Amino acid sequence: MTTIAIVYFSGYGHTVKQAEAVQQGAAGVAGAEVQVFRIDQDGDLSEDALAAIGKADAIIYGSPTYMGGPAWQFKKFADKSSASWFGQDWKNKVAAGFTNSASVNGDKFSTIQYFWTLAMQHSQIWVGTGLMPSNKKEHGPADVNWTAGFGGALAISPSDASPDEAPRSGDLETARLLGKRVAELAARLA
Repeated sequence: MTTIAIVYFSGYGHTVKQAEAVQQGAAGVAGAEVQVFRIDQDGDLSEDALAAIGKADAIIYGSPTYMGGPAWQFKKFADKSSASWFGQDWKNKVAAGFTNSASVNGDKFSTIQYFWTLAMQHSQIWVGTGLMPSNKKEHGPADVNWTAGFGGALAISPSDASPDEAPRSGDLETARLLGKRVAELAARLA
């Protein structure tokens, strides 16, 4: 059994949909057990959740991109992980990330880069999407990796779209494929 922990924050519900897609992809891999931990509005997770994350074979980080980086609630979780950093408890665990914002670019890469830095400080093994972009005139939001994320899964949720409307199908499929890839690689390394 390979365990995958998804730890994320969502402010308006759009990133919940992305996290669910990541979960679906990881859970579809034989022998994978997926646990999802949503950081609350105060930036808190229970001690039991933190302990479970520390036992996982892979940790997937998620947050909307707000003002060029992850939400402060995610940063509070990251700061709290310093106790695990001190003992290098997460060393050699697979890591990946996903983010969402209203704009096509929206500086989403800054959030992925933050997740990558956090993972590197924890001595984790970073996994990107492994997906080619859908970057021709014929492509649009329904296509996989239309947002062209290589370091992590990127999603666009227009500012006037409800969580029922966005992220759109291509971004959700990209997130699902990231979850699948992480679970498969974690199983190989376990």
